[in-house]
Amino acid sequence: MTHSAPRPRRLLVCAALALGGLFAAAAPSAVAAPEAQGPTAPTALAAPDIPLANVKAHLTELSSIAAANGGNRAHGRTGYKASIDYVKAKLDAAGFTTSVQQFTASGATGYNLIADWPGGDPNSVLMSGAHLDSVTSGAGINDNGSGSAAVLETALAVSRAQLQPTKHLRFAWWGAEELGLLGSKYYVNNLPTAERSKVSGYLNFDMIGSPNPGYFVYDDDPVIEKTLKDYFTGIGVPTEIETEGDGRSDHASFKNVGIPVGGLFTGASNSKTSAQAQKWGGTAGQAFDRCYHSSCDGTANINDTALDRNSDAIAHAIWTLGTEAPVPPGDVYENTTDVSIPDNGAAVTSTISVSGRTGNAPATLKAGVDITHTWRGDLVIDLIAPDGTAYRLKNSSSNDSADNVVATYTVNASAEAANGDWKLRVQDVAAQDTGRINGWKLTF
Repeated sequence: MTHSAPRPRRLLVCAALALGGLFAAAAPSAVAAPEAQGPTAPTALAAPDIPLANVKAHLTELSSIAAANGGNRAHGRTGYKASIDYVKAKLDAAGFTTSVQQFTASGATGYNLIADWPGGDPNSVLMSGAHLDSVTSGAGINDNGSGSAAVLETALAVSRAQLQPTKHLRFAWWGAEELGLLGSKYYVNNLPTAERSKVSGYLNFDMIGSPNPGYFVYDDDPVIEKTLKDYFTGIGVPTEIETEGDGRSDHASFKNVGIPVGGLFTGASNSKTSAQAQKWGGTAGQAFDRCYHSSCDGTANINDTALDRNSDAIAHAIWTLGTEAPVPPGDVYENTTDVSIPDNGAAVTSTISVSGRTGNAPATLKAGVDITHTWRGDLVIDLIAPDGTAYRLKNSSSNDSADNVVATYTVNASAEAANGDWKLRVQDVAAQDTGRINGWKLTF
């Protein structure tokens, strides 16, 4: 997991290879529903048990790679490229279609690895990922060999089962996360706009074997959150909402463009409270991971029980979300009138009038946005319900240097009457760049 230090406003990275995949859009945490209000996923196939021994064997290999390459697997170092090569070889042998995406950061070549499992609906992509790089001070076995190894072994389980998912499954291992999510940002910023509508979600797994573990679930997309919580409920393990690493791992790259995200975390440098120790065991007053970003983050820095539980939870989420029945299309209301967005000026709105419906809006109301803008990080975007309640779709960000906002956000609007005037409100909050609303739509 990366530090949360601010990044320059204009960060440039250069491509060397074409993208390995297609993608698309929906809900940020600001609009995520509470668990009780979230929609229930349709019945899906049961997931297999992920062998802990297999996950640990991958960690042993990553540790050996670090030892043979200066003690780390950091961006720009030989240990990172060797890690990519190891994971890729496993996936190639298992029948995945893999591609390595190159980018440049801090004067060195970085690599993302993308692996696609054949089959599934190409218009509904479920993605799972983890960052593969370590910091320079150590081998990075919990941060983030743990997530990388568990995602790898889950992908290999997909192959062993010869799973035939309803959704298209894609897996990714990111580079340069420790420098500011650079690999995943590069991937997302270079996604073809036309493909963004094809994604159903991104699941992120960063530090899932901390030696003094907590069991934290990302509070973002309500369906993904509920799916992960349901697994832990089923094995009698309580969970808490993840707050320590919010926005500090690769899910933020996807969340910032409106793609629905979720994930798991066992804690980093924060200390476990007495209440948490009573609930989960372990030592109160001690960090979840005392070796966070340190040389002691080796194979001994892993809690086997936490790693086993979280690996099985990953499989549960992929099997549940990846094999569920397709959701039928809803009714669409649209406004295609252009509205200019003034540079560093007042907010503007575009209105869609909804009538003839009964009851409240759904917990999965889709707001599709098409905005042209030369620096999308300047934009704050809200959906305004008929009663005036604002639902934040996108925050401004000095790190978000891409053009345009073409995304679909999922909003839990179940407290709102469906009928009435819904507004898209957009404000440019910084100077130098201009744009316009090309149109937007609501799907009930």
